[in-house]
Amino acid sequence: MSVVKSPLSEQDRKIVGDALQGALVDLIDLSLVAKQVHWNVVGPRFRSVHLQLDDVVASARTHGDTVAERASALGITPDGRAETVAKTSGIDGVGGGWIKDADAVRTLVDALGAVITRMRDRVEATAEPDPVTQDILIGLTGDLEKHHWMFQAENA
Repeated sequence: MSVVKSPLSEQDRKIVGDALQGALVDLIDLSLVAKQVHWNVVGPRFRSVHLQLDDVVASARTHGDTVAERASALGITPDGRAETVAKTSGIDGVGGGWIKDADAVRTLVDALGAVITRMRDRVEATAEPDPVTQDILIGLTGDLEKHHWMFQAENA
């Protein structure tokens, strides 16, 4: 049952819903990975990496909320439950324990790279069925690419 009626056709709603759900899961997991690394990073660049990780967490959480609210506006129920995130995220897990600053940076470069690749696929998939959703995905992908660049520069 959907209490919110979408202006999209069922076929377009499915495409857009899948893109938004995938984006939500990846953004939630990105925020969790970045926070886990944030708590455990050690090394000479601790402070700068530690602070940079919080920027990623804030960005992922803000964009995740925007994505979930866009889904709701289209009559698509967003699913950010831990079980769903664990099963469907495109990000590799992060181990426990202390993480050297260079390894922390590599972890974030890899995580951001995985999410960006999937977001670009979603941007393409939503072009025809819903340019409004596509615009949201383009904006958040730009932010993720900026974080990706900044983390890559840390280990250059």
